[in-house]
Amino acid sequence: MKKIGLVGGTGPESTLMYYKELNSRIDRMTNEAQMPDVTIESVDFRRAWKYVTSEAYGDLSDYLAQKVKALSLGGAEVISLTAATMHMVFSEVEEKTGVSLVSIPKAVCEEVVAGGYQTVGLLGTIFTMERDFMKRDLLDAGIKVVTPDKEDRELVAKRIYEELEVGNVKESTLCEFQEIIKKMQDKDGIEAVILGCTELPLLLNSNNCPLPCLDSVDIHLEKIIRLAME
Repeated sequence: MKKIGLVGGTGPESTLMYYKELNSRIDRMTNEAQMPDVTIESVDFRRAWKYVTSEAYGDLSDYLAQKVKALSLGGAEVISLTAATMHMVFSEVEEKTGVSLVSIPKAVCEEVVAGGYQTVGLLGTIFTMERDFMKRDLLDAGIKVVTPDKEDRELVAKRIYEELEVGNVKESTLCEFQEIIKKMQDKDGIEAVILGCTELPLLLNSNNCPLPCLDSVDIHLEKIIRLAME
């Protein structure tokens, strides 16, 4: 099995989820015969987020590239960023490192196409919802991507940053998100919703989401595992 490398810390909660799921899933898949070798290079979330909010994308890509290079030098063969927002500099990091990374947007797009969906909702950080890095592959595949209106986008982003990033999961926030999803369904006819932030699965899942729920973490993990076990 190939060694897995994760650029973690953005945020810590989702990184824990990746590590735990990689071990438990591969253990089950191999009938308790094997668990993966996993290396994590954890970034300073506050530093990375400052680069994002100040639009210092060169600094962000340099910082993430350092982590990817460290993973590669440590023998990792399947390397991923554990945050959708960090994919805003995905191409730049690949270019600076010469390492082919496992992309969240591409993995999600493959799942949407396989599911036959034509119109999907997208939830995530304000950057994920308002920029095109999470949408580009979907749009190229002919999929319509819908985000909440401005007020709801700001609410979703606020709840992610102030609550989910620090592991605070509230029933009141779940109700807010469920209403936002229903609004997109009624107004725009979305058939499914993409959880485009790696902390959102802490709150939403197939049991409580009003529509089919496309968990970017789950989809990404499955792609990482397939590549590691090839």
